Amino acid sequence: MSQIQLNAHEARLLGVLFEKERTTPEQYPLSLNSATVACNQKSNRHPVTDWSEAEVHVGLQGLVMKQLAGRVVPTGSRVEKYRHNARERLNLGDAELAVLAELLMRGPQQPGELRSRASRMADLPTQERLSEALFGLISKGYAKRVEPAPGSRAERFVQLLSPGLHPLDEPLAAASGDAPRAHAAPSSTFSSSASPSPLEARVASLEQKLADLTARFEKLEKSLLG
Repeated sequence: MSQIQLNAHEARLLGVLFEKERTTPEQYPLSLNSATVACNQKSNRHPVTDWSEAEVHVGLQGLVMKQLAGRVVPTGSRVEKYRHNARERLNLGDAELAVLAELLMRGPQQPGELRSRASRMADLPTQERLSEALFGLISKGYAKRVEPAPGSRAERFVQLLSPGLHPLDEPLAAASGDAPRAHAAPSSTFSSSASPSPLEARVASLEQKLADLTARFEKLEKSLLG
């Protein structure tokens, strides 16, 4: 298992930052608003979320603290934007990052699905090239092979940066990429269905307070800048 551990917001944001760098480079790095829209888009996401800018801002700060993202202010702009540092921090190439991004944004997937979806972000002309990318992720502790989904014979692969983010007994997301199966947004770092422990409840409460304070600060900042 990877020594780098991400919560649900950080995991999706890391995938989103790489995806947008590769698919819409003219809009990258991402502003807070762009990152929020990208996280909540309905295509190529499972589950579909409805996160606020405050929640996304907290997630971005988490990535910055873990050295997986950085802040930049483009020349001539007053808007702070975010870029990922995954290549350097995780020591991965584009093909490996494309596969990892898909696993972070969509959950466990079969090799055929992974190659089809990740090919929009990196050159994966054959299944052999996909296998090489998966081997790179597995050898570094960022992914692993898991058993087929119920009713299927095809092997699957899952990311290990945020274990438990996508339950393995869920049906695979639709192959078209436009019909995610869940619409509830994660309410905190913890995704277990069991009653939270006192520590988990305290962390969730602190995360919510931080999100509220961030939203208030951003509102005050905007009013001051006019």
